[in-house]
Amino acid sequence: MTTLLVIAKEPRPGRVKTRLTPPFTPEEAAALAEAALTDTLHTVAATPADRRVLALDGTPGPWLPPGFDVVPQCAGPLDERLAAAFAACTGPTLLIGMDTPQVTPELLTVDLEGETYDACIGAADDGGFWALGLAHPDPALLRGVPMSTPTTGAAQRARLVAAGLRVRDLPPLRDVDTAADARAVAAAAPDTRFAARLHRLGAVTPR
Repeated sequence: MTTLLVIAKEPRPGRVKTRLTPPFTPEEAAALAEAALTDTLHTVAATPADRRVLALDGTPGPWLPPGFDVVPQCAGPLDERLAAAFAACTGPTLLIGMDTPQVTPELLTVDLEGETYDACIGAADDGGFWALGLAHPDPALLRGVPMSTPTTGAAQRARLVAAGLRVRDLPPLRDVDTAADARAVAAAAPDTRFAARLHRLGAVTPR
């Protein structure tokens, strides 16, 4: 069994999903972020795991389901925050963010305790990655990897390979960063809270 680790920001206006403004207001962008985070956490809650951890920048709210250990994010750049989140875990760990509300339990069910791979990574369409799994969490595998670039995912995968790890590639997913991303993800996952919220904002046509 695996520890499932979610890294997220508290969905407060002006602090999350700033690339959605415009066309959305900061309050609307925060509402979309909360819906995406809620979808993600409930999917994680429905996925078999020994432990579920939320590395949170901010304060938990009513969107947090039971069964999660909440740990604060450290200060610093994203690579340091991801490294610190992994350092708080022992044993096989799969990390995801809050930007892929379309994720499913099937996508999160990985066998990091098996004999075929030591790590897994899910590429994001923007060049980053939406998931990173390590059989043996090692913060050094993340520190120094350039984040938030069109080659972040490739650089992180190369770091894993250079460390001698056998890497499994998970299916690619699209992060929600822009309004176009939001519409595409909602259309691909129309039964999510995220899609419902986007529809209430008048940005997507129901099926």
